[in-house]
Amino acid sequence: MTAEEYWNHNVHYHPVVLDAVPESCRTALDVGCGDGLLAAKLAARAESVTGVDRSAEMIRQARKREAGNVTFLEGDYLDDAALDKEGYDFVSAVAVIHHVPFDDAIDRLVGLLAPGGRLVVVGLAHDHTLLDRVISGCGVPARLLTALRRGGGRGPADMPVEDPIMTWGEVRQSTAHRLPGRRYRRRLLWRYTLVWDKPE
Repeated sequence: MTAEEYWNHNVHYHPVVLDAVPESCRTALDVGCGDGLLAAKLAARAESVTGVDRSAEMIRQARKREAGNVTFLEGDYLDDAALDKEGYDFVSAVAVIHHVPFDDAIDRLVGLLAPGGRLVVVGLAHDHTLLDRVISGCGVPARLLTALRRGGGRGPADMPVEDPIMTWGEVRQSTAHRLPGRRYRRRLLWRYTLVWDKPE
């Protein structure tokens, strides 16, 4: 891990995002890019990468990263006119869509995809059932072991955070309805992932 990298629950799932980037990806968008760590990693998988975040401080930190094919924009992905009207081959959203109404976020992410493009979401939800709490409890030892190995649970200073409103079941049901054929998986460290390919 370089000095520009760190580990936390979101960074833990960056390999899932990177493995999902299609071959010959031309354009990629990282929504809620924060300090640009994932966008910089995507630069090795796509010809052109855009990172967008509504936090001026996060964009200031992101622009310190050197990657010639990455552009960082301060703005709100829900309505930013600066984003590519033609759509992106790949869109990632890590720990960001719970910051706004879920349906609005999903609709906008779908709209940002080019036909045939791929969406990858790493998201948060909250426990509602006993099974939810059991699964979440299993994450505690996994988190401790991984943090010991990877160096704690740091992240960029001043990163905006929000608690999720939707339950795991609500996210699963909503995405099954809104994103037919999506591949959803609840993960151990209090995250879920979904991968969806937009029809051509």
